[in-house]
Amino acid sequence: MDTDPVASPKPRRGIYLLPNLLTTGAMFAGFYAIVAAIAGEYTNAVVAVFVAGLFDGLDGRVARLTNTQSAFGVQYDSLSDLVSFGVAPALVLYAWSLKSLAAYGPAWGKLGWAAAFVFAACGALRLARFNTQVGVADKRYFQGLAIPAAAGLAMSYVWTMLDRGLRGEDVQFLTPVIAVAAGLLMVSRFRYYSFKAWPKSDRVPFYWIPLVVLILVALAVNPSHVLFGIAVLYALSGPVGTLWGLRRRRERRETPPPETGVS
Repeated sequence: MDTDPVASPKPRRGIYLLPNLLTTGAMFAGFYAIVAAIAGEYTNAVVAVFVAGLFDGLDGRVARLTNTQSAFGVQYDSLSDLVSFGVAPALVLYAWSLKSLAAYGPAWGKLGWAAAFVFAACGALRLARFNTQVGVADKRYFQGLAIPAAAGLAMSYVWTMLDRGLRGEDVQFLTPVIAVAAGLLMVSRFRYYSFKAWPKSDRVPFYWIPLVVLILVALAVNPSHVLFGIAVLYALSGPVGTLWGLRRRRERRETPPPETGVS
């Protein structure tokens, strides 16, 4: 008597609404940043990228808290990240500052859009590598600067320059360095703390409360400079921490084991 093969489970036709709605909000903010940059409203574009970062930070946490994670959500989140934190910041950098390099000749103009492309392309590579390492890599650390952090570095730089009354043309030779450096950090092998495992419990030390209050006050007084300072420190933490760890391991290998006497 013939038997039917074991039927594979049918894929779910629906998707979870709340986390994917937050992801859509992040992509909407990123798309608005592109439109604002084209219109020359650079401050609005920068703020929109940070709003996208807030939505992006919420969708994953909401999915974990409500147990609504899905393969669809993971892929949709990556596509949203590419728009909001890869393409949008690259276009903001180009429209605000990098395109002005064309005034020095065709080669300089190519350098401008090439720097913007390096940022966007490295962001795409960073997301692809992250997706292939899900479930394998240590969740406490990122390999390479995460694309939202790279976008935060680039956009807080633009915001700081705008607050200081500087035009994109005034820093047109510094902007390519920022764009390329952020891109290379994304595809580097430097380890960055992910904060996903923090806090480890519902209780935190008391000093965290006044520290958070001080950070909020600083953000209220001068958000652009504070965000840029935090972004720079976090971007530097990867190379510094990785090199320090390599040095410590080298010292341990070179240190001879203690001699033990024979009784």
